[in-house]
Amino acid sequence: MPLQFDTGKFVISLDFELFWGVRDKRTIESYGENILGVQKVIPALLEAFDRYEVKGTFSTVGFLFARNKEELIRYLPERQPAYTDSKLSPYPAIPAIGADETSDPCHFGFSLLKKIRENGNQEIGTHTFCHYYCLEPGQGPEDFRADLEAAQNIAAGWGLKMRSLVFPRNQFNSEYLDVCRAAGLDSYRGNPVSWLYAGRNKNDESLFRRALRIMDAYINISGYHTHDRAHAGTGPLFNIAASRFLRPWNRKLRWLEPLRLRRIKRAMRYAAKNRQLFHLWWHPHNFGVNLEENMRFLEDILKYYRELHQQYGFSSVTMSGLADELKTPV
Repeated sequence: MPLQFDTGKFVISLDFELFWGVRDKRTIESYGENILGVQKVIPALLEAFDRYEVKGTFSTVGFLFARNKEELIRYLPERQPAYTDSKLSPYPAIPAIGADETSDPCHFGFSLLKKIRENGNQEIGTHTFCHYYCLEPGQGPEDFRADLEAAQNIAAGWGLKMRSLVFPRNQFNSEYLDVCRAAGLDSYRGNPVSWLYAGRNKNDESLFRRALRIMDAYINISGYHTHDRAHAGTGPLFNIAASRFLRPWNRKLRWLEPLRLRRIKRAMRYAAKNRQLFHLWWHPHNFGVNLEENMRFLEDILKYYRELHQQYGFSSVTMSGLADELKTPV
């Protein structure tokens, strides 16, 4: 019989990155509205999480801890990733960004991070310092080590010690787990166990796989991706594996929304009944446009969480909170 949790666990993680997370794929002109919309998204998420007594892990790119460009430059690591595709590195873009959040809210998010911390119920984890790609050619473990050290250093300026990691673009690299442990991390978000969701670099990704993932958001192609306690491992670094990406509301696909909601609810119920983990994730900028529609959909999920909490004891926990539970012997 699988090793179960004491109750089902509901984890939410958010990849908080602003334009640093999409700069190699998008432009300010094409995607700036989504990024600027995060100024409204973060307060809306915090209010909803409080109302439904839900905890989230905000996995934050280290650049966003900086109050201004001068402070950002002060924390830059001497060793930086030497990607074969130089366009993947954000460092050459730094001289052209604005001075601070007031002049450049696409690249700075100090006030938003401050709101998250002041909330008191949410976790701030790391999404690496520079939105680091762990599977791209040219970079290596020592580059990654320098990146995580920079992330912890800039967070320490806030009095924070980050404990959880989300790999940018879900480029999970098992060879880097020792580096994560050395950086003081005790949990990471692994990928669902399916070839559809296995981490790949940009050259190995395919349109076919992307299309299947979109279909999987509406109909059950790959399974629920809920996880038992054993799946997290024995520590000291635990795999708080992902279950489902919360895709943003799409006007062209709005007639499929009931299917998308049912897909998520069924997995949540399965996790609650079987005392397993259901881990939902997305980016705040996914809600940057169509905020009302996206928040309405999220509230349906959070309301359902409360029903499952009352019926089965389904509990909301941060990534680090779950790691603490996993450290307790069964």
